[in-house]
Amino acid sequence: MRQIFAFLFFAALSTAAFAQAVAFGNKLVSVGDPVGRVFEVAGQPSRTVPIENKFGAHEGERLEYFLGNKTVLITLRDGKVTQVQEVF
Repeated sequence: MRQIFAFLFFAALSTAAFAQAVAFGNKLVSVGDPVGRVFEVAGQPSRTVPIENKFGAHEGERLEYFLGNKTVLITLRDGKVTQVQEVF
């Protein structure tokens, strides 16, 4: 019984790690990378959307890359990647 729980626990951890990175060709962009690395690996985004707080102050940016049948959303705050999403 412990082995099943241990397996499920480590499987859940591994999927969370893969959800925070995206591949562009044979290079990877992941959470914590600086903005320069994003542009180096992924190039210019298809669209840039500013992120504002409830008072209208600028908090960051969301870079949107439209890649065929999927969209990659990369959220930047303080010059670093804070979130990576793939939308199919």
